[in-house]
Amino acid sequence: MKKSATLLFASLLLSGAVLPATAQTTDAAKAHAAPVYKAKTPKLNKAQIDQLLAAPEQLVIIDLRRPDELSKIGGFAVYLSIQAKDLEQSLAFIPKDRKIVTVSNHAGRAGKGADLLASKGYNVVGAIGAQDYEAEGGTLARISPPAPKKAAEKTAQTKTSE
Repeated sequence: MKKSATLLFASLLLSGAVLPATAQTTDAAKAHAAPVYKAKTPKLNKAQIDQLLAAPEQLVIIDLRRPDELSKIGGFAVYLSIQAKDLEQSLAFIPKDRKIVTVSNHAGRAGKGADLLASKGYNVVGAIGAQDYEAEGGTLARISPPAPKKAAEKTAQTKTSE
């Protein structure tokens, strides 16, 4: 009887009867990988961003990511960098006469920031995730910090400028 039960279990495994559990695990992993966008502000796609970038004099892009995220992932060529946690304290630096797009990795923080700005009277047109933009075929600018100068170069520059 034990041998029959073992063979039955093995045949079920091989036949794929256990696959729905595997599919559920895969679906759970996908749901975890792509969080649901919850902001009131529209989430923009690549085509919408490209259209807005065609008139840069009318646009301010506010990137709400940390500097390490910007250097690791990349971002838009021109932007105002304000970390999400500092946004409300930085309102005085944000122009009200331009369209605003907020940016984060997958638009979660960007959506929250955009909702905050809209509630303060700013002309927010949407939020976008930099990684989402790139996944749709967009090109991000790779941003890298400058290389540190050597001590000898600093000394030579100081002597030259005196």
